[in-house]
Amino acid sequence: MAETPVTPSRRSKRYQQFVTPVHPNTWADKFTLWTSEAFYTKESTWEDYQVLAEDKNWKPQPGMQTAFYHSFTRSKPLPPPSFRADSRRKPRSSTSEPSNQEVFNVGDTVCVMTGAARYRSVGVITSMWELRTEQLGRESSNNFIRIRWFQRPAELPRVRPRREHTENEVYFTLDTEAILPPSSVVCHCTVTDQPPKREEKSSSSKRSRAVASGQDDITDFYCHLALDPRKGLYYEFNWKHHKSHALSESVDAQISGRSWNVAVESPTRKRTLPPKRTKLKKVAEEDEPSRRETDTDYEYQEPVEDEEVDIPSIIADDQNSETDLHTEMFEDGVPKTPSRKRKRTLSTPSKSTPRKPRAVKLAAPTPHSKAAIRKRNNRKGPAVRVPPPDLTQEHYRQLQKLPEDAWLRAMHVLHVAARPDVLPCREEEYDRVLRTIEELLEEGSGGCVYISGVPGTGKTATVHAVVRELKRMAENGETNPFTYVEINGLKIPEPPAAYNLLWETVSGHDVAADGYLKASSKEALKQLGKHFSAGVRAGPGGHACVVLMDELDQLVTAKQDVVYNFFNWPTLVGSKLVVLAVANTMDLPERVMSGRVRSRLGMTRINFQPYTTPQLEKIVHARLLAAKEDLPSQHQRDVITADGVKFASMKVSSISGDARRVLDICRRAVELVHPKGKTAGMEDVKEVIRVMHNSPTAAFLRELSLHEKIMLAALVKCMKREGVEEIQLGEIQQQHLIYVDTLGEGESTRRPTLGELTFVLDSLLASRAMLMEDGFTAAKKPVDERRVVLNLEQAEVERVLGDVGGPLWRNALGVGG
Repeated sequence: MAETPVTPSRRSKRYQQFVTPVHPNTWADKFTLWTSEAFYTKESTWEDYQVLAEDKNWKPQPGMQTAFYHSFTRSKPLPPPSFRADSRRKPRSSTSEPSNQEVFNVGDTVCVMTGAARYRSVGVITSMWELRTEQLGRESSNNFIRIRWFQRPAELPRVRPRREHTENEVYFTLDTEAILPPSSVVCHCTVTDQPPKREEKSSSSKRSRAVASGQDDITDFYCHLALDPRKGLYYEFNWKHHKSHALSESVDAQISGRSWNVAVESPTRKRTLPPKRTKLKKVAEEDEPSRRETDTDYEYQEPVEDEEVDIPSIIADDQNSETDLHTEMFEDGVPKTPSRKRKRTLSTPSKSTPRKPRAVKLAAPTPHSKAAIRKRNNRKGPAVRVPPPDLTQEHYRQLQKLPEDAWLRAMHVLHVAARPDVLPCREEEYDRVLRTIEELLEEGSGGCVYISGVPGTGKTATVHAVVRELKRMAENGETNPFTYVEINGLKIPEPPAAYNLLWETVSGHDVAADGYLKASSKEALKQLGKHFSAGVRAGPGGHACVVLMDELDQLVTAKQDVVYNFFNWPTLVGSKLVVLAVANTMDLPERVMSGRVRSRLGMTRINFQPYTTPQLEKIVHARLLAAKEDLPSQHQRDVITADGVKFASMKVSSISGDARRVLDICRRAVELVHPKGKTAGMEDVKEVIRVMHNSPTAAFLRELSLHEKIMLAALVKCMKREGVEEIQLGEIQQQHLIYVDTLGEGESTRRPTLGELTFVLDSLLASRAMLMEDGFTAAKKPVDERRVVLNLEQAEVERVLGDVGGPLWRNALGVGG
């Protein structure tokens, strides 16, 4: 009876990391020739070709064989011919061809060009083989080499414990390797365990400039440490002995690359013996029979803890066992039955199976890494971690420069631009963000964290506090090292410019020394795609990278390609990219992003709720308390009453819960009573709120037309992006047309012509809301190159347009938390 076919269940691959398949034809190399016959051949298995098997549809075909070799040869690149007048072009004879052949053996240290870095990576060839197949009656083969990486100091993460290194120093990685085609090998190099001689400063600076320009011709390196790249731990290491031992291992260990793994020594703890129990005196009765020696077998014995015990302490116990027994029997002059002690003599043979001696000496952690391991083991955080104070103490130093005036100091700490030393009312959100990123760094995997909330709820301030804490932990060895980059949607000219910022960080480009990276957004996108898709094949510098994408709303384009790429790269295997996306709307993925972008986002979402009245009060009082610190007692004054703070907090929490709004109200109230030298009360707070809502500027802005408001919003946007007050008219008009599609929703989304935009500009210039440069020099410029400035208070324009337009306008103006 025929079996009924069963449809296989479909397994969902959502939220799993993606891999980029590599076609087998990529590894075909016609210029690589084996120097001898294969020393080991076996039938191909799926595990032998994990690089090819990244394509889930690939599987070994019948007849496939894997042949391993000791060395291969390759033609050296010939120098370009000389065309001088006195030179004669001679044909290359066959006798000169052998001199152009370069031989690479297993165990050779080589320079490898991975394609992603500006400099050559260093590695050792651990094995080489070919995949033999038969296609249409002809044989074909693909050549592979396994590279175990050395890591150069330039390839280390930027946020890590600082360690001095010598010129041309490299670190042997514990188990980081990659399978590459032989064509990726550039040349031979030399790795020794002898430190290089100190060179003059002129030669070192010349070499650094050569590396910066991409002309990296260094072939001599020095290695005396092994490195765990993910954890950033260093181990004492002897490269010469390790190489000789790896080459003498069994064939199975050599072809799999296991012989090159470094066995590290884990730090042991001394066993702490339990304290001796208080011994009670026993009175012997006349009719009590003497106890037999075997009765001690049934006495209660202290359990022996399952911990490692130092041998010197055991030997000391054996030497003094008789003395302890004698003193125990006659302690206090009363004879007692001695407890039976376990024999621990070194001469007694053990009944357990003897262990084989280790062939390789374990690599011991350096003192630098021992301290890091100790800090990681001793770190026991509470259930909720309290955000630490700002380690820069910039806020404290600014307060020291102010006079001993309670009102001036209060106005300083209540300003929205002031960053206090504490971050109250966001402990739970801080702890959740910190734990999420810390877990991703410890696992060595990528991920996305979407942080949302209305403006003014402390999203950016909390994330910055988390990043500062992670940097402190990484520099002290308490967590894995990483590289950090911040991308603000309001500070870049266009969304694709985010590719340049990320590629500068990933490629190790030094902006301070070499300036900004001179590459287009398309080229940066191409290089990022190659880097994250290659995984371990991208080289040893593929360390963890944390990216903060602030003001995500400004990076959403019509095609959504920028947001998609940033959310897709963390899902690739080996990318180690952690993206923190901060947006002002909780439903941005569902409302704006397409399905393919939402599927890459994952399930880690953290929403910041608006501040409540008690929370706003706590924030204001915490800042006022910081202003009173270090003030003499005669100058300490209450500049605003608790009722005034509570009233302002109630007003703001009922509308938006924006902490910056309540800080601005309290600051203006203190500023109002400063000349009088009195304490601001509830009536002063009410007056400030009334003036803010009924000011002439607010009344003027509310009566503007739609396109006049959009032009003001475009000017504010350009001012934040460029960081200057004078903006060219052409940039404002371009930003105006971009804003029409979003800000005109519900009223009019028709794009105006340049002539109509001129009428809008003339109206704002006539009302003196904007000013344009004038004069003989300005008349020579084209109209779109003439500069325009805002003649109103920027904060007032943002506040009124945000109140009138709602959340959509606040997001566009970048009034984010």
